[in-house]
Amino acid sequence: MIKIKAPGRVCLFGDHQDYLGLPIIACAINRHIYLEATPNSSELLKIQFLDINKVRRINIHNDFKDYNPEDTFIAVLKVLEGYGCIPDQGYDIYVKGNIPINAGLSSSSALILVWIGFLVKAFAANKQYNQEKLAKIAYEAEVLERNGPGGKMDQYSIALGKIIYLETDESANHITFHKEVAGLIIGESGIPKDTLGLLADRRSLAVEALTFLEKQNQKFNIKNIHNETLAIYSNQLPNHLKPFFKAAVQNHLITQKALLEFKKNALNIATIGKLMNAHHTILKNNLKITVPKIDAMIDTALSNGAYGAKIVGSGGGGCIVALAPKEKQELVISELKKVGAVNAYSVSVSEGILL
Repeated sequence: MIKIKAPGRVCLFGDHQDYLGLPIIACAINRHIYLEATPNSSELLKIQFLDINKVRRINIHNDFKDYNPEDTFIAVLKVLEGYGCIPDQGYDIYVKGNIPINAGLSSSSALILVWIGFLVKAFAANKQYNQEKLAKIAYEAEVLERNGPGGKMDQYSIALGKIIYLETDESANHITFHKEVAGLIIGESGIPKDTLGLLADRRSLAVEALTFLEKQNQKFNIKNIHNETLAIYSNQLPNHLKPFFKAAVQNHLITQKALLEFKKNALNIATIGKLMNAHHTILKNNLKITVPKIDAMIDTALSNGAYGAKIVGSGGGGCIVALAPKEKQELVISELKKVGAVNAYSVSVSEGILL
């Protein structure tokens, strides 16, 4: 029997940054997607999704020349074909998990990574696939093969685990922090997030702003912009692009401040919380990705003692993450449920994908 599990992830800093090639800080959390598989005598990969009571059958001899580009399972098979990993045996596959679906905790990327993990373990056991290579394959399948609007954050943070600072450009350089972030709380709004719509729209506007400035300024590099020069470049932009450029710059600067904190021997949770609040303010006011229920949950967490709180993921719904002192955690969880969260609970930092 093949067993694989992959965690969900929380973006602490850098939402809507990775599609611009800007760095993020994220952590894997102890909510998982689990996959178990046993060989069968057919030529089918029979996948049973236990939580939603659905079954999918994929014939191992399908050449997948024409397929729906939104079908990430097939996109993975196409990408892995290029790595020499080709199914030659049927399997009965069972998938379940406790990551909320379409809630901003990256259940979809965790699902894709257990699928990749199964395929390489079943059909490429003689080759070396470390966590970083699995992340690369997941990114190629979810974003490049499908021409998706996302970046590298989900795939790398889930595959590598712990807390990572990730340069989301071509280098994919990263730093792993083996630290605990005590007091992490997830609040589920119950409102499905609008991943493709919001990501595609905000990405389009941000890229338009950066392209405009690159044409106007030969040496323009967003990573070199600071608060002192932000206004100079912003004034060159059409008004409708200014908020998205400002958001990209300010969130990049906040992420760099957070990086300095994570590099310290002792993590100052209160300081991390304040930086989360600053990040959320930009996501709310500049990128406008929150909804009233999310706003109410954020306000509730902060008014009941949380150091910081922010929306997680692409926006339009989904979850919030709060950071609270130990003695306030149960109160924050209770009050989030009273204000309408469909669920709220503590989480801790997790290992990455386990094969």
